[in-house]
Amino acid sequence: MAVGKEIRGKIKSVENTKKITKAMEMVAASKMRKAQDRMRAARPYSEKVRSITANLAGANPEYTHAFMAQAKDVQAKAVGFIVVTTDKGLCGGMNTNVLRQVTQKAREVEQAGNRVEAVAIGNKGLGFLNRMGMKLVSQATQLGDTPHLDKLIGPVKVMLDAYQEGKLDAVYLCYTKFINTMKQEPMVEQLLPLPAKHLEKDAGGISWDYIYEPEAQVVIDELLVRYVEALVYQAVAENLASEQSARMVAMKAASDNAGSVISDLKLVYNKTRQAAITKELSEIVSGAAAV
Repeated sequence: MAVGKEIRGKIKSVENTKKITKAMEMVAASKMRKAQDRMRAARPYSEKVRSITANLAGANPEYTHAFMAQAKDVQAKAVGFIVVTTDKGLCGGMNTNVLRQVTQKAREVEQAGNRVEAVAIGNKGLGFLNRMGMKLVSQATQLGDTPHLDKLIGPVKVMLDAYQEGKLDAVYLCYTKFINTMKQEPMVEQLLPLPAKHLEKDAGGISWDYIYEPEAQVVIDELLVRYVEALVYQAVAENLASEQSARMVAMKAASDNAGSVISDLKLVYNKTRQAAITKELSEIVSGAAAV
C-alpha cells in the first residue's frame, strides 16, 4: 500500500518536528524566568541614577547638559536610531513588529528632510537595516542570554558622541517592551534629548543637595552618560525577556499545530487503510462467487 506508506512517512516527519518545537518551548520557558529576573534587577539602578541626576539638575538650573537640551541653534539634519532586536528567529512576529515601526518612523524622518543613521543590536535588525540601505554606524551582535554593558557601551557611545558633537538632532531607542508572558509591545522612544519627564524631581516636595567633589557640572555629565547607558541596557534586557516569552508562545503554538496535523494525517491514513481492506474483501467475495 504505497499511499499508506507515504502517509506514515509524513506522520513520522511531523512527530519529529513536534519533538523539536516542544523541546524549544521548554528551553524558552526556562530562560524566560531568568531573563525576567535580570530585567527587573536592572530597573532600580537606572531609577536611582535618574533620581540623583534630576535633583542635581534641579539644584543647578544654570547648567544644561547636551543630553538635556531640548532645542539646538544649528540643526544637524540627521536622526539616529538604536535598533534592538534578537540574534535568533523562531519568536513569532516580535522582530517584524518593531522593525515595521522603525521603518515607519524612519520614513517620517526622511520626509522631513533629515538623514537616518542607525546602530544595530542583534542579528535580525542588522540584516534588516542592511537590506533597507540605512547608514549603519556601529553594531553589536551575539550578546547571548546574559548581555553585559561593556559589550554595549562601544557601539552606543558612537551615537552618543555624535549627538554631543551636534551631528544628530535626536536619537530614538527602538525595542520590544515586556508587558507580560502573552504580550510584548514594540516601542520607538526618544532617547536624546532626554524628555523632560525623565528629569523631573521625585514627588513629595523634598528638596536636598549634595557636597560635590569634583564640581556639580562634572558629576552631572558623568551621571547623565551613565543614565543613558542604563536606559539602553534596560531596553536590551526588556527585549531579551520579550524574546524568550515570544519564543515560548510561538513554539507552543507550533507544537499544538503539529498535534493537529498528526491527528488529521492519522485519520486520512485510517480511512485509506480501511478502503484498501474493503476493496480486497470485495475482490475475494467476487472471486468466490464467480467460482
